[in-house]
Amino acid sequence: MKRRILIAFALTALARPAQADDAAALHAAAEGFYKVYASFHPSDGIPDDAGRARYRPFVSPKLDALLAQAGAAEKRFAAANKDSPPLIEGDLFTSLFEGATQASVGACTASGSTGRCTVQLSYAPPKEKPTVWTDTVFLVNTPAGWRIDDIAYGGSWDFGNKGRLSQTLDQVSHFQ
Repeated sequence: MKRRILIAFALTALARPAQADDAAALHAAAEGFYKVYASFHPSDGIPDDAGRARYRPFVSPKLDALLAQAGAAEKRFAAANKDSPPLIEGDLFTSLFEGATQASVGACTASGSTGRCTVQLSYAPPKEKPTVWTDTVFLVNTPAGWRIDDIAYGGSWDFGNKGRLSQTLDQVSHFQ
């Protein structure tokens, strides 16, 4: 009887809902991602293999694969269209083409093996009023810990990234 209770307790602990520790882990994963992001500013297009390697500790295997597929499509496009601009120009990881000069990870919540964090971003060109907006990062709990799985663009201007990062990468990946 005691053995059954212990097994039931262990299974319950494994299947527990997200706790406060998860919010801290989500926050740390998002902070790590944006620290790498800051080292690339201004970001332009799809990261190359070396760039992807720097992001890899903070992104899910699914997002890493999407970035690799989009990068391969970009290479095919460049080879077939020598004088054309790339498929993706400007910042890929934020709503604003110019990217963000500052990122502040806000509230993070988890539900089971998924989570999300709001991120307040700003772009402050010299001697101009900064542009401020909030994007949302979606995370997944992998065997290696919490990783960024997608980004929802939250900018409201006409010529910014819309929808989600995964949608943009998926569209580019289909280029033959």
